[in-house]
Amino acid sequence: MEELIDKLGELENNLIEIKNTLNINKKKDRLKELNFEMSRSDFWNDNDKAVEISQEAEYLKTKINRFDELELEIKNLKELANLAETCHDKSVKENIESKFKEIEFRFKEIEFFLLFSEENDDCNAIISIHAGTGGVDAQDWAEILERMYIRFAERKDFKIEVLERILANEAGIKTSVLKISGPFAYGYLKGENGVHRLVRISPFNADNLRHTSFAGIEVVPEIKGDDSVVIDEKDIRIDVFKSSGPGGQGVNTTDSAVRIVHIPTNISVSCQSERSQHQNKEKALIILKSKLYKMKLDENQKAMKEIKGDAGFGTWSKQIRSYVFQPYKMVKDHRTKYSTSDVDAVTNGNLDGFVEAYLNLLVKNKNK
Repeated sequence: MEELIDKLGELENNLIEIKNTLNINKKKDRLKELNFEMSRSDFWNDNDKAVEISQEAEYLKTKINRFDELELEIKNLKELANLAETCHDKSVKENIESKFKEIEFRFKEIEFFLLFSEENDDCNAIISIHAGTGGVDAQDWAEILERMYIRFAERKDFKIEVLERILANEAGIKTSVLKISGPFAYGYLKGENGVHRLVRISPFNADNLRHTSFAGIEVVPEIKGDDSVVIDEKDIRIDVFKSSGPGGQGVNTTDSAVRIVHIPTNISVSCQSERSQHQNKEKALIILKSKLYKMKLDENQKAMKEIKGDAGFGTWSKQIRSYVFQPYKMVKDHRTKYSTSDVDAVTNGNLDGFVEAYLNLLVKNKNK
């Protein structure tokens, strides 16, 4: 029993360290601010903002409770174990040991969140999918990747919103922009940024030849209240156009879709998910701000790479992952060397192995 008490003490100390690393106390302060906002009499005057605040508050509450409840259970079990030291009832000790195994398992689940220690890991993610070289196959590949990320988000119970989707003429998509909302959505998906390569026998080739096609994935954290990115109205051009759906379906009669071009960087973002032009403009500005923020981070990382050496993370010029369907089945990440032969599981959203391998590699390189 003395050994178990020591283990509980170690778990208790490690949990406190994890809470400090993940700024749980700061999140408690943020929750207090949100609760104050929700108590205001005019809170529901802006329905969209109210829903957003409510969702953030619920997420923070769930996360904080998860840590606080485990910390309390460890303390209670530790006290019980101390009392049981003089107890000769074998069943009592067996019950304590069983509860310890449960707590240890839950601690390991929480310990995984240490991999999400970077500043924006707990932000929502905005994923842009672009068909690359490879013609119709590349457009079909882009749609497969779109489905893969949607399935991944569904597995995590994340909210999925299609901000823009441009269909290709024959098959697949040219572009898709998804907003994935949920705990650590960006932390989970940031490693997907880069070029994804597909090798398969083309279903669009009558000679059944093997074909290689590419798609580019860009992942940025959704940034809303960050004051470090200021967009001058003089630096942007706003275009409006009619939203369109598959095969001409759902075409709006008004110009509600919005495209914003940031002139200094030539970054262009579009949004057509809302019926209101004003709402689409607001969402497009959030995406633009997020992309400019990510660009600023990348510039800082580039400066660090000159000191530490280039690890090749998240660069558009580099292929990050290959998906081979024929003559054999293999998905391989070229940064982490993690691979699996279960191609179907991966394209159906089972990305956990790739996510964990990438996050562990980031931590390893960070500690060098």
